[in-house]
Amino acid sequence: MKIKVCGLKDPANLQSILALPIDMAGFIFYPKSPRFAEGKTLRVWMEKNAAAFGRVEKVGVFVNAEIEYVLNTVHDYQLDYVQLHGSESPEYCRELLSYWSFGSLRSAKFIKAFSVSAQFDFNETAPYEGLCAYFLFDAKGEQPGGNGTAFNWELLENYKGITPFLLSGGINENDAASIRSLNVKSLWGVDINSLFETKPGFKDAEMVARFVKAIREE
Repeated sequence: MKIKVCGLKDPANLQSILALPIDMAGFIFYPKSPRFAEGKTLRVWMEKNAAAFGRVEKVGVFVNAEIEYVLNTVHDYQLDYVQLHGSESPEYCRELLSYWSFGSLRSAKFIKAFSVSAQFDFNETAPYEGLCAYFLFDAKGEQPGGNGTAFNWELLENYKGITPFLLSGGINENDAASIRSLNVKSLWGVDINSLFETKPGFKDAEMVARFVKAIREE
């Protein structure tokens, strides 16, 4: 089970999380979020401490952002993935790919997030097949993400696509066993955020460590 820790923004806190056996570190580039990561301090730290990431991949989270902003942020923060957490269309993905197909611009893979409620139609993912490395299924809430609420995971049985996905939304330390017991096609990993925080953008490293250990127990 792969693990993405999202909503990081403080260099010292980031360093403590990178010391854990996680797979992805997520940074939110959405100005309305209390976990907004953009800033010179973080960017300079990431540049000077690139080796601290090891095999941990960097994910930038965007919500209906301008194409130019995404391109610049991928370059400035050396992102590996662009997570689209708004209403971005397949054409939006193709436009980014067209820029990355020429020149020396740093490119990234896509993670497309979908807000899941009881009425969600998983066929909405079909137009993104072949464009995205992963999907992410989050609980529908007032904010695009980080609401701290979960959806009914039994709904995942309705997903028939082939793109692997991350489970997100209201996951807490005590959910490890329940997630491990899910027998759902294409479940690739989990995305944890607000319920592992001491305050927005600051993760409890010990809590994350316990969750990582629990979800990977044989």
